[in-house]
Amino acid sequence: MDVPRERVLLVHVILHGEVDLDDGAEFFHLATDCDADVLELLPVARSRPDPATFIGSGKVQELAEKVRETAADLVLFDRTLSPVQERNLERALQCRVMDRVGLILDIFARRARTHEGQLQVELAQLTRLRTRLIRGWTHLERQRGGIGLRGPGETQLETDRRLIGDRIQSLRQKLLKVVAHRRTQRRARQRAPVPTVALVGYTNAGKSTLFNALTQRSNHAADRLFATLDPAIGRLPIAGQDVVLLADTVGFMRDLPTDLIAAFRATLEEVNQAQLLLHVVDGSAADRDTQMAAVASVLGEIGADALPVLVVFNKVDRTGEPGGGIYDASGRLLAVNVSAQSGAGLDALLQAILEKVGRAMLRVELTLNPEEGAWRASLHRVATVLEEDFDAEGKIRMVFDIDDLAWRRLRAQMRRHGCQAPEPTPTIPELIKEGDWYAVE
Repeated sequence: MDVPRERVLLVHVILHGEVDLDDGAEFFHLATDCDADVLELLPVARSRPDPATFIGSGKVQELAEKVRETAADLVLFDRTLSPVQERNLERALQCRVMDRVGLILDIFARRARTHEGQLQVELAQLTRLRTRLIRGWTHLERQRGGIGLRGPGETQLETDRRLIGDRIQSLRQKLLKVVAHRRTQRRARQRAPVPTVALVGYTNAGKSTLFNALTQRSNHAADRLFATLDPAIGRLPIAGQDVVLLADTVGFMRDLPTDLIAAFRATLEEVNQAQLLLHVVDGSAADRDTQMAAVASVLGEIGADALPVLVVFNKVDRTGEPGGGIYDASGRLLAVNVSAQSGAGLDALLQAILEKVGRAMLRVELTLNPEEGAWRASLHRVATVLEEDFDAEGKIRMVFDIDDLAWRRLRAQMRRHGCQAPEPTPTIPELIKEGDWYAVE
């Protein structure tokens, strides 16, 4: 038996000074992806948000009339509403109100398939719900007093908040175990070490289709927003390179909920550990610059904005542009045009990846303090130690050969854990070259 679809009105708000490039098309697709029966998309122009209702009392009255005329079940706002604004609108409209954040969370809840993904979505939902609990149990408040109204030691609202807080803590503990499991898997790859390339980009830019085309896999890909939530890792066949791993990740979006980014931080660790990010851009999108800026913003939030990035303009089969590399006047590669559907430009992309992640061996000399023996053990696992001696103070001098990728990763780990020795050094190409080896003071 089919469940009747919710009758939905969409409110697309444009504030003064903003440029509306898609006329609410992205918001419309978000709603239809939730199987909503969209009755109408209502554009609203505002100079600034109204603190009580976001759109002002006059527009609220007009919207209330529209709700009654269409018998709408739900009103969706293409903005982030505060808890107060949401409650005021529900009272005035006499129907459910949901903002953009709630809509995206609903889509994620529908699409999450793995246990990890479901945990992450539930954590984001509960973190949001905790700020939106309605005081619907005032008859139990002990503050009111009166016969029969001397309630329990805490109000139902406080009980709900406590239960939600307990569940959030439980979810975080479970996700910590997931993180530990991923770290174990990643450690095995790092011992090799195996270069990892991560696909990032705006949702529906074609990342999963490109992932399948490059790895000869058949993972789920569809022309819809957030079609892929669960990460995938596949082997990337590149001539002249032993093994390169390609990671597909969840797509980004403008105004992506902060709670959702935090919840998916464990999944996005694959991005932070990559040697190269392929920023996949829908070359046919009218607002592609805005989409690229949104992706850059999310990368900054997860601490991946300092990683090397290669821009890949996808869907050239729609734009009519030729596949292949885009270079500046000096011959430096700026981006690559490809079509994941037709295969145009994929050979040029593979060659560009090879040039970016080609492995080089380095010879490094460094000195560790006595309390930094853990880093010495790490070096024995991932490097070939050529010389090792201890001075009278217990300091450890080491000379070793190490893969470029392994050295970058190890140095990044040292910085994150506050290691004082070796001192932070320039990036690998800028290290002081002495003959055929590099020295770190």
